[in-house]
Amino acid sequence: MKRVYFLLAFSAFGWNAYGQKTIDQKVAELLSKMTLEEKVGQMVQYSGFEYATGPQHSNSAAVLEEIKKGKVGSMLNVAGSEETRSFQKLAMQSRLKIPLLFGQDVIHGYRTTFPVNLGQAASWDLGMIEKSERIAATEAAAYGIHWTFAPMVDIARDPRWGRVMEGSGEDTYLGTKIGLARIKGFQGRGLGSLDAVMACAKHFAAYGAAVGGRDYNSVDMSLRQLNETYLPPFKAAAEAGVATFMNSFNDINGIPATANQYIQRDLLKGKWNYKGFVVSDWGSIGEMVPHGYAKDFNEAAERAIQGGSDMDMESRVYMAELPKLVKEGKVDAKLIDDAAGRILTKKFEMGLFDDPYRFSNEKRQKEQTDNQENRKFGREFGAKSIVLLKNQGNILPLSKTTKTVALIGPFGKETVANHGFWSIAFKDDNQRIVSQFDGIKNQLDKNSTLLYAKGCNVDDQDKTQFAEAVETAKKAVVVIMTLGEGHAMSGEAKSRSTIGFTGVQEDLLKEIAKTGKPIILMINAGRPLIFNWAADNIPTIMYTWWLGTEAGNSIADVLFGTVNPGGKLPMSFPRTEGQIPVYYNHYNTGRPAKNNTDRNYVSAYIDLDNDPKYPFGYGLSYTDFKYSDMVLSSASLTGNQALNISVTVSNTGKYDGEEVVQLYIRDLFGKVVRPVKELKGFQKVFIKKGESKKVEFKLTPEDLKFFDDNLNFDWEGGEFDIMIGTNSQNVQTKRISWSK
Repeated sequence: MKRVYFLLAFSAFGWNAYGQKTIDQKVAELLSKMTLEEKVGQMVQYSGFEYATGPQHSNSAAVLEEIKKGKVGSMLNVAGSEETRSFQKLAMQSRLKIPLLFGQDVIHGYRTTFPVNLGQAASWDLGMIEKSERIAATEAAAYGIHWTFAPMVDIARDPRWGRVMEGSGEDTYLGTKIGLARIKGFQGRGLGSLDAVMACAKHFAAYGAAVGGRDYNSVDMSLRQLNETYLPPFKAAAEAGVATFMNSFNDINGIPATANQYIQRDLLKGKWNYKGFVVSDWGSIGEMVPHGYAKDFNEAAERAIQGGSDMDMESRVYMAELPKLVKEGKVDAKLIDDAAGRILTKKFEMGLFDDPYRFSNEKRQKEQTDNQENRKFGREFGAKSIVLLKNQGNILPLSKTTKTVALIGPFGKETVANHGFWSIAFKDDNQRIVSQFDGIKNQLDKNSTLLYAKGCNVDDQDKTQFAEAVETAKKAVVVIMTLGEGHAMSGEAKSRSTIGFTGVQEDLLKEIAKTGKPIILMINAGRPLIFNWAADNIPTIMYTWWLGTEAGNSIADVLFGTVNPGGKLPMSFPRTEGQIPVYYNHYNTGRPAKNNTDRNYVSAYIDLDNDPKYPFGYGLSYTDFKYSDMVLSSASLTGNQALNISVTVSNTGKYDGEEVVQLYIRDLFGKVVRPVKELKGFQKVFIKKGESKKVEFKLTPEDLKFFDDNLNFDWEGGEFDIMIGTNSQNVQTKRISWSK
């Protein structure tokens, strides 16, 4: 017993029961041995030489030499057990043998690619999202990767911005929940596990609010809006123990995020007490010079480190300038120790000092190269991410014995395109990715025929293939059109001023429609598109995003009814670009438009409805759901009482199915104006045909809090509308009073 007390006491002085030093002690001891240049070296990240995800300007020979000298802390775009091992061997030639961190953009899968992130968000299935990142982490770690630059938790309300495909849409509540699921999936049982990678919350902050939806552009907003709408997913990520943060390219109210002390020092490392480290985005430290915030690289380095950026991704600024700045007394050496210490801490947590090569294992890599269970899950996840927008006449689900089906459109036989943007390229992608044609053909009855015509290219004016497509359509009982935007038309640096079908795709659709054949339109995209003619004239529309490795099988599962679609839109779909930004949780005005006909002296367009073409949370099913018996535990509450809410959801249709039941509130009056509704809960429930389920929610005063104009975060008593429904527009409402 005395020995136990001795060990506990020993532990209290910074040692564990096994006599090992704590990580903090190990970091402090290592820092004491390091030169200034070696400390700064830990703050340097370079890209590998084959695959770049930004403008590259590396001298490979010089980089290799710097690694051997201990002047590089991390590499990105280096993957595979053999390649990571070879780079790590160079680091082991350095004086202190500090291992490298290997980072990679593992955005929506690694070897097995899943739907683009916005498509995943359409599933509203937190469990599946978490599992997809568990699989991605397991596969990436098996290829020697330590760190992913994900999740992107930017809230985005402008679909012109190409990077909406990488996030979870327009809503802070939904985006926060999905971000946490992703972090949990990536980091698994904890850093150091061989099936886990370090996650990275990005882009800090407000990158999704770039003016005009133009990538890298400025952000100009009140601090209240910043704190209430754009920062909560990051705060939640920090509290959940996300390993790293990445700052953003944009300035926030005139201060580049890369050097923004308010968000990085005052909030993240100060008020939120975040212990991980912050990496810049690609070249963003050096880009503060053309940004007009720093006169040269020397000043850029000074402002970036003072602003809170710990690691320089591909700017080549920190190593060149920070040692001089410290020696000149312009930068406090404590800032260098803090940044390098944060990075070293993660390397210790990952177990790299115990074994630098522990993630570079050929056996694990081989096991994860073609994991059939992962593919099976990818197929299921893809089907769950599809959103059914229209099914007039119940054309879907399609019978597998349909005599002749025509697949027409530029994406019918695509393989690599199904990955979408931000995917990892492999040499065998053309062979292993399931095309839409193959997925559909594999499920059609053996006595049925699947015809195909490309019809047109994705983005040119060539109509020479129209005639063949029309003749193909005439031979079919039903036509499946596959249109949209090219897989590389959404993503980083892929902003678009118009977001309709590109090239002559809509013209092709109109020509096929003239045949009178029933049409099922599948829309492939990474963002909301505008397709008003199709929405008004085509009877059946499925939004299929880009679904990944198993895309063709996922699509066929939904087309033929093996899976009943249950996806819901995570972003509002605009009627025209002139509406943007359009989002469900907007503020009211002193002259709100009461309907779409009376537009006289109210906040409305004289030539367009205010509401979106398809609202946030919208999505149909092959079955029908009826909401009834909405019950509140009280119509009047006081203080910290909880409000219990229930609603009965009945499946009145012909198929079993899933429904996403959505809870919204409205704070009718406040010291600052409040949105017309706010999502505060959702549940995805499976209900068999003919059955009913009671769905229950609970609200507390914590759910009512908001930021006032002095950035106080609190709630106030008053009247509230409680809304439950199938999407943000179709809800049942009851009013309560809640006093403090």
